[in-house]
Amino acid sequence: MSEDKVLKAFEQKNWNEIKTNDSWAIFKIMSEFVEGYEKLSKIGPCVTIFGSARTKEDNPYYKLAREIGKDLTQKGYGVITGGGPGIMEAGNRGAQEGGGTSVGLNIDLPFEQSSNPYIDNDKNLNFDYFFVRKVMFMKYSQGFVAMPGGFGTLDELFEALTLIQTDKIGKFPIILVGKSFWSGLIDWIKNTMLDAHSNVSPEDLDIFLLADTSEEVCFLIDEFYSRYLLKPNF
Repeated sequence: MSEDKVLKAFEQKNWNEIKTNDSWAIFKIMSEFVEGYEKLSKIGPCVTIFGSARTKEDNPYYKLAREIGKDLTQKGYGVITGGGPGIMEAGNRGAQEGGGTSVGLNIDLPFEQSSNPYIDNDKNLNFDYFFVRKVMFMKYSQGFVAMPGGFGTLDELFEALTLIQTDKIGKFPIILVGKSFWSGLIDWIKNTMLDAHSNVSPEDLDIFLLADTSEEVCFLIDEFYSRYLLKPNF
């Protein structure tokens, strides 16, 4: 693609055409960073809720994520999610019901529908790149609440654990909700990664916490920020 054609496509926001040339894709990436920084720098303190897009409304974890989202707003936090259905919808729904900030960071995927209807109109962002989206989660969250989910949930969870472990970002509360769901993974981390192979340190297990209720989640976040300075992102 010629430079003139790329510039024209960029002006028209024809990203699919731009992405045919790797060296020019940087403009699309830059635009996602700029839009994300501009909008999210004004949202105030927020907690991100992760979890499966496949969780149905009658599932106990959907109901719990909705409750957590609402309760967080009563503590002065907004809620950030991946903007899709399932647990993400529940978190945004709870935040909206609580009268708090409800943010959705959507990702363009071929097999998922558009954003859920419980996101504030001015806080509904769309991304093509997972890595840009994850930067936004990390930069603008005062805590992570990881509900039961699949590969995407694990990707976001371990990204945060790794960045905190390596001191690339400041420590913030990471709470795994659903002890029965997470117990197998935690046992493997303790028994295999730590004890059998020493691939992690004992103190690395302190990076995350466990909870089963919304009350526990809110307590753990409040307790963390009673010891550490809350750094608003505005």
